[in-house]
Amino acid sequence: MINQLKPAGHRQRQSQSTRAAVAAAARRVFSLRGYVATTIEAISEEADIPVPTIYSAFGAKPAILEEVRRQWVLDSDVAELHAQAMASSEAGLRLARAAHWTRRQFELGHDVISIYQEAARADKRVAQTWRSALAGREAAIEALLRPLAADLRQGLSVQRAVDLYVALTLPEIYGTLVAKRRWTPRRYEDWLAAALSRELLGA
Repeated sequence: MINQLKPAGHRQRQSQSTRAAVAAAARRVFSLRGYVATTIEAISEEADIPVPTIYSAFGAKPAILEEVRRQWVLDSDVAELHAQAMASSEAGLRLARAAHWTRRQFELGHDVISIYQEAARADKRVAQTWRSALAGREAAIEALLRPLAADLRQGLSVQRAVDLYVALTLPEIYGTLVAKRRWTPRRYEDWLAAALSRELLGA
């Protein structure tokens, strides 16, 4: 029975390896050419994987893009960093860890966000996936901030705090400061931690 299980495990590893290779190649081509202009054939050439294999693994470009996003989330350790922030009871530390979580996401995936924004304008399926992802992110932010209700600066509701948090963590701000103004990701993180503390806690 052990010998019978080994081939299945090997096939699964091969499938995962193929999906990862296609996603990595697609990310490069999407970034270079744009989502709309990229063809499956271009991804196939970049990945050195046959077109039929890509169609068999994914079916269409939206599924490839979703795999790109999934790999980015895994590489960014989003779940672990969010858990670390949630485990912090002290308000300032909680927001500082949230700033690190945000920096890590943008540092490793600002290009993925840009790809998704373009794709969502052109493809209704991608737009729905992107809306769901943003809604999930906002829910995570609310979960992060709600326990700090008593620590928020006077007159600031949790919902208003979520609004400010979302505004301060727009990817366009990261792009402007890091890509255009040549800030380091660490400087962005320090700025964001201070801005969140000032705007949400009045500190």
